[in-house]
Amino acid sequence: MTDLYAAQRAMRNMRNAALQRGVVAILDVGTSKIACLVLRFDGDRFAGSEGVGSMAGQSSFRVIGAATTRSRGVRFGEIDAMSETERAIRTAVQAAQKMAQTRVDHVIACFSGGAPRSYGLDGQVEVDGNIVSEQDVARVLAACDQPDYGAHREVLHAQPVNFALDHRSGLGDPRGQIGQTLACDMHMLTVDSATIQNLLYCIKRCDLEVAGLASGAYVSGISALVEDEQELGAACVDLGGGSTDVSIFMKKHMIYADSVRMGGEHVTSDIAMGLQIPTATAERIKTFYGGVHATGMDDREMIEVGGDSGDWDKDRRTVSRSDLIAIMRPRVEEILEGVRERLDAAGFEHLPSQQIVLTGGGSQIPGLETLAPKILGQQVRIGRPLRVQGLPQAATGAAFASAVGLCLFAAHPQDEWWDFEVPVDSYPARSLKRAVRWFKENW
Repeated sequence: MTDLYAAQRAMRNMRNAALQRGVVAILDVGTSKIACLVLRFDGDRFAGSEGVGSMAGQSSFRVIGAATTRSRGVRFGEIDAMSETERAIRTAVQAAQKMAQTRVDHVIACFSGGAPRSYGLDGQVEVDGNIVSEQDVARVLAACDQPDYGAHREVLHAQPVNFALDHRSGLGDPRGQIGQTLACDMHMLTVDSATIQNLLYCIKRCDLEVAGLASGAYVSGISALVEDEQELGAACVDLGGGSTDVSIFMKKHMIYADSVRMGGEHVTSDIAMGLQIPTATAERIKTFYGGVHATGMDDREMIEVGGDSGDWDKDRRTVSRSDLIAIMRPRVEEILEGVRERLDAAGFEHLPSQQIVLTGGGSQIPGLETLAPKILGQQVRIGRPLRVQGLPQAATGAAFASAVGLCLFAAHPQDEWWDFEVPVDSYPARSLKRAVRWFKENW
């Protein structure tokens, strides 16, 4: 546990140093692509009004460099071949640096694997005096009992999602309010520690310092969901290459995250096996002709498969588009069924809003917007990331939802609004010191 605290503290110090220098890189390590954006921050990092919320303390930034490369050595969102992933990260970062015409030393990274697991914690304390102070907030955060999440897992995100003061619940920020009993609900996300360590080691081999880590499910949600959806409750489903991330937001906080270990690359491999063609050809056919909703026209639309086997007859094969759809649809349905299971396990049907937003590269499959409501529920839309200043047109699609979300995360890390300096020793020992330190150092 001590190593985890040390690593998180070092990352936060590096992030502050990078933001003071004004330049930081964003690295989205995915199964199908690795994207790198270089951000330049203007003025004070916490420019703007004091407060708590999804846009509180947002500092202005601009994307000055962007590059993507095909991902290598990553499976299910986790590093599989270290040297190949290192080479791909170097390629993306160098291209982004060249475009930005500046050197970056610090990166903030996000990843999709690691078997994320959500926990709901709660705690309650009596307020010292009548007015809630920062110390009272810190004590109630410390009173949340930390679950036994296993030896080989690490905390990636931890933030309070709701405060209650006496009989009033749903408070965003209880500081300065009058009451006797303060209660808090907190969401904690843990991931497999080996996944994090491999990613940190790989980035270090690229001569870069990690200034922050985030879950792909979290950053996709903050970029693809509009403010009303984050407030009323909505689920974000990021259909990536190797895994599909699921996150649920409520009151502008993430309250649940999970992932399905299937994605767009599984659809591609099904096409490659079904049509007996190379993976690269299968990817091209999926991109240009794919779909999940067959019509009468598709029987007559023939697709030339192509190939380079040297056998003229084999290389000139054609298949109908309806045959292609018949291969793709079962796998897409299987992925959506997995998402439905995760949402049911989280109790999504009890939320006041039933909005589901599909994003990520896999969400661009034609016909998905008509298939998804049949499996997931009625209110489904395809989400594109928010526009950020300086973002190239090529990087505004749904496939870049997590990269754009990571920019927003870098600009205003929500967890740090609750990182108060607490005179821990002045309170009863119990597990308070350990718990306060756990929250403070797990941004």
